[in-house]
Amino acid sequence: MSKWMLRAAVAAMALAPVGTVMAANPPAIAPLAYTARTLPNGLRVYSIPDPTSANVSVQVWYDVGSRDDPRGRSGFAHLFEHLMFKSTRNLAPEQFDRLTEDVGGFNNASTNDDYTNYYEVVPANHLQRLLWAEADRMRSLVIEPGFFASERDVVKEELRSRVLAAPYGKLFYLYLPQISYDVHPYARPGIGSIEDLDAATIDDVRAFHATYYRPDNAVLVVSGRFDQAQLDRWVDEYFKPIERPSSAIPRVKVEEPARTVARSFTVYEPNTPLPAVLLSYPIPPASDRDAATLEVLDAILSRGDSSRLHDSLVYRDRIASQAGSFFDAKQGRGNLALYAILSSGRDAATGEVALRREVARFRDAAVSAAELQEAKTELLTSALRERETVDGKADALAEAVIVSGDATAADKRLADIAAVTPSDIQRVARKWLRENASAAVRYLPEAAQNGANEDVITTSSKVQTAALKAPANIKIWQLAPENERTAPPAPGAEVAPAIPAPNVQKLANGLTVITVENHKLPLVTATLVANGGAAGDPQGRAGAAQLAAAVMTEGTATRTATQVDRAVEALGASLDGSAGWDGAQIGLTVATGELDKALEIVGDVARNAKLPDEEIERQRSVGIDGVTVAMSDPGEVAQMAAMRALFGDGPYGHPSNGTAASLKAITRADIERAYRSSWAPANATLILSGDINPAKAAQLASKHFGSWSGAATAVAKANADTAPMAGKVVVIDMPGSGQAAVAVAKRGVSRGDERFYRALVANAVLGGGYSARLNQEIRIKRGLSYGSRSQLDARRDTGPFLAVTQTRNDAADQVLALTLGEMARLGNESLTPADLAARRSSLTGSFGRNVETTAGTANLISGYLQRGVPASTIDSYLPSILNVDPSGVQSVAAELLKADGSTVVIVGDGSKFVEKLRAKYPDLVLISLKDLDLNKPGLR
Repeated sequence: MSKWMLRAAVAAMALAPVGTVMAANPPAIAPLAYTARTLPNGLRVYSIPDPTSANVSVQVWYDVGSRDDPRGRSGFAHLFEHLMFKSTRNLAPEQFDRLTEDVGGFNNASTNDDYTNYYEVVPANHLQRLLWAEADRMRSLVIEPGFFASERDVVKEELRSRVLAAPYGKLFYLYLPQISYDVHPYARPGIGSIEDLDAATIDDVRAFHATYYRPDNAVLVVSGRFDQAQLDRWVDEYFKPIERPSSAIPRVKVEEPARTVARSFTVYEPNTPLPAVLLSYPIPPASDRDAATLEVLDAILSRGDSSRLHDSLVYRDRIASQAGSFFDAKQGRGNLALYAILSSGRDAATGEVALRREVARFRDAAVSAAELQEAKTELLTSALRERETVDGKADALAEAVIVSGDATAADKRLADIAAVTPSDIQRVARKWLRENASAAVRYLPEAAQNGANEDVITTSSKVQTAALKAPANIKIWQLAPENERTAPPAPGAEVAPAIPAPNVQKLANGLTVITVENHKLPLVTATLVANGGAAGDPQGRAGAAQLAAAVMTEGTATRTATQVDRAVEALGASLDGSAGWDGAQIGLTVATGELDKALEIVGDVARNAKLPDEEIERQRSVGIDGVTVAMSDPGEVAQMAAMRALFGDGPYGHPSNGTAASLKAITRADIERAYRSSWAPANATLILSGDINPAKAAQLASKHFGSWSGAATAVAKANADTAPMAGKVVVIDMPGSGQAAVAVAKRGVSRGDERFYRALVANAVLGGGYSARLNQEIRIKRGLSYGSRSQLDARRDTGPFLAVTQTRNDAADQVLALTLGEMARLGNESLTPADLAARRSSLTGSFGRNVETTAGTANLISGYLQRGVPASTIDSYLPSILNVDPSGVQSVAAELLKADGSTVVIVGDGSKFVEKLRAKYPDLVLISLKDLDLNKPGLR
């Protein structure tokens, strides 16, 4: 969904020269430099060299997706995606994850209507091992009853989490495809249904793999650091022997008929805090000449803070708290969808009229040259940023091949975007966005039904599907005995990541300027960071710092909010203000040639923020609506309540985004106080990361910030530390919730604590990734959750450790027991050297990927500064992690992660688990959601 946004309605009438929007030159983007070949078995192979990276991305995209789900088996392609990570003839269960995450990389997969893609990024010396592993699971995947049952349970939990527990989950995951198609299999939700998942059999799974997972239905893309000749030899060695089946690949070939009569549905759903409305219009395939024009139209509609939907629905008329659109191009007919989450007190009918009005504007009049240029620059700058990473380049190329049917489509898309004219926009709007072709859903709170009739939205009975026909002689693979398995190739010589060396300078007014050079692409990230943050929110004014950061970008002495937005977005960027717990920041990423203009705007906002009353009220309203939505999500409520219970009245106890009551209580004086406590030159640092040198950085900083004066106003943090619910087990009853969220919290460490690195590694072992212990026990072994994770948030002062898992309601007690058990085990047992090395690598690998991008480096340094750590210590991260030993992990876990005394908050349908919990925790505290008060340390 789009972020919460605001903008001014009167900007077009303001004539101040400083607010004038200067059209930016779209960034120059070099074509993807790739090599292509096709093996005799039909596998298409693409390689994109990038010697500047220490990593390599390996991606295999299969031309099979949800459109290919067999009859009566919706969600099948997605279910199968999960099984690809289990075992092969030569890979033991979960070993594929070990080959990636345990060496500092990552892997994942996704299922689209048209494809299923599997992708990894690993240090470059592990390329051969990943090619071997991908070939092994293409050729000899093991599918056995235990794997099938556990992953089916995991997918059910994913469905409950994304669709049933999350507000508006059914609207986007189920209803959007169902209202958009009558006969094409795109109509079936890719997530499937519990009933269809239960109907699937292991024989279905084996037949699906044999039918679609074959070399002539796949694309292999390798991007990053490699030797081309060596890569070719490895590909030939591992993939060339895989046989190409003689049978044809089955496809359901049907054209969706043109819709000539508009359709509309009204539904009443539980867990709907605010009304919503969605519109869907058919669009042509991704390969059609109109696709790029529609993508630009979509950007004008909803990309950035000066987009049309936000300008009219959210900012000017205040009809919606959120409004957005998404352009979904496919191999076949796709969709352009618009949606609005209505503001409190507004109705869906009003929202629908407003959405249709904005679509009609494209048909009725040409867009302005400024709007068009802004949208193009935003799209092209986004594409440039995508090509900053090895996996971003691989994604762009593979999607072009699979969805558009042509590798050159990745670059052609950018050329087509650059060539779009105002008349093109109007032409495609009249052709594709006709009112009689629309489909609408009004999505209303169940409590508002009051006996009114509602529509039933289901997949059309006319949708064409095909039964799965098993190929003859399917080979059933089993994991070979250990002494008969082929071992993965040994890794090559290690390639160390380039660690940035921050250059620190200081202006005469006290502003610190940090430059980190990276000349790989013509991009620069500029981040202005200041001390302060949500920890300084006054008692009863939770959300003050965050509200001040949001209002800060909404107008200066010489620019209205809309002028700020348009000036920034004309450069292809967005300027976002945010407050963390210990600091605040504003930042953007632009092409190098636009940095001077960008810094002028950043400087104006930081120095001259006007904090207009009308903008405070708009942001307050948006914030309250955001909190209203969050309070319908069990995971969100569990985390907020756990922090309040753990820290009580302390500086880190309140929700940083506020509550409905606290946001209403915040005054203009509170906003001014939060702003002035942070934004002064001696309290701030300008970080410039990317295609710039220190001399140029100093020159630009002096030009735009050198005359900045003033001192920050000191703010005393709350010193109260009353936490009556700390160490208790609390259940927040949310009747009818689709899942339960289990949160376990402890006090951790500060960022400057000498135990920090040991605690960070301990958390990585416990819950810092897919292969970590919590996920192993809860998801992989038992299928109780889509994912179980923990985090250590080391702040300027002692921050929290938090483990959160969403599960089906009746399993909440089991998940709690497993979480506490793993916390205790970490402090009671010593790690093996292999386990320790794996989790250390997961941390060092993530760090290495972050510093390869301009934004990643800037955000990393900003986090250091907000937590009171000098930027110069960035080079100590890797050796500090590598110096942690097993005894260090065990001792810090025994000290910090003892199960006893944990603060536990479980949010869900209490009728399904409270009595089981009460048997073990007789002092359990039960609070109904309607009685929950996050403003109080006692939670009510």
